[in-house]
Amino acid sequence: MKTKYLFLLSSLFIINTLFAQKIVNGAEQMETLLPLLNNKRVALVVNQTSMTGNTHLLDTLLASNINIKKVFAPEHGFRGNADAGETVKNGKDISTGIPIQSLYGKNKKPTPQQMQDIDVVVFDIQDVGARFYTYISTMHYVMEACAENHKELIITDRPNPCDYTDGPVRIKGLKSFVSMHPIPVLHGCTVGELAQMINGEGWLAGKRKCKLTVIPVKGWKHGDSYSLPVKPSPNLPNDQAIALYPSLCPFEGTAISVGRGTYHPFQVIGSPDIRLSSFRFKPEALEGFDKNPMYKGQYCYGNNMKSLLPPKGFSLRYIISYYQEYKNMGKADKFFTRPQWFDMLVGNRKVRRQITEGKSEEEIRAGWQKELEEYKKMRKKYLIYE
Repeated sequence: MKTKYLFLLSSLFIINTLFAQKIVNGAEQMETLLPLLNNKRVALVVNQTSMTGNTHLLDTLLASNINIKKVFAPEHGFRGNADAGETVKNGKDISTGIPIQSLYGKNKKPTPQQMQDIDVVVFDIQDVGARFYTYISTMHYVMEACAENHKELIITDRPNPCDYTDGPVRIKGLKSFVSMHPIPVLHGCTVGELAQMINGEGWLAGKRKCKLTVIPVKGWKHGDSYSLPVKPSPNLPNDQAIALYPSLCPFEGTAISVGRGTYHPFQVIGSPDIRLSSFRFKPEALEGFDKNPMYKGQYCYGNNMKSLLPPKGFSLRYIISYYQEYKNMGKADKFFTRPQWFDMLVGNRKVRRQITEGKSEEEIRAGWQKELEEYKKMRKKYLIYE
């Protein structure tokens, strides 16, 4: 009897654990979403990550007779196959005939004319938790357009797969599309929490506030891991790339390749100038990854990070190490090929100077701790998943 009782308890524990681990994204909660959209003219801000199970949110809503007027497409496009920085064009979805209007190119913000024939916008895009990942910049401009044109915004929330709060907080003079907000490199928020922060802190133009509804994720909280079922952009193909991305992205302002043009972007780094090891890779034009990568057709020597345990947060150790290698070769002046871009990605101008001065990572980190702690206190006001 005791054995049967223990077996029953054990079975219930396993069932409860499995149930607790079931994550239900905001877009999958049709019982909440559909009543907010019935009898309204709807625009979607979506891409290839906007899935409800095995079906795209656009198809799911059309099947439920929701009046979808248009789709706004962010960087990489509606299907997520445009290269980083490549202009996304207007067009029509082949499957449904729904108009697609680009928010990446000349027009990064919906115009009053584009907002005229809609009542509500649904934003459903998977973020990766880094300040310079541009989907949150698109969200900012959509919030601004909604505030200015008196439209409602619904965010169907998704987990943050790189859920740390770390790195320099962006200074005022470096605001750009890869650094829209005064937040650290790793902001530690879901897009829903970040939208609440943007509203609450008055970061929209004219300190306007957007009429905002967030449909929270069920079954996830901060600190829980989350593996993305769909790659969020062409060059973040797996969990390892996403985990390394915040620390490797600033290399894009240097002479070091981050593996664009290979099948392992943001998991291999190197350049033709150095010989750190025998490991090498050759960037090529790859459909679905990068069609015009840095050092195309040249062997790059460096590090294979595919099996490396990624940092728990933001780390400068890779950049410091490679800068030192260039310095040892007498090529220190050749390392920061795009210094302004590096500064925008990192969020300040001090870090680059400190690297060239030979400061350690610990010394450099100490310089941003005060602002980071202030941000963490402010962030608490907007958390949904404590």
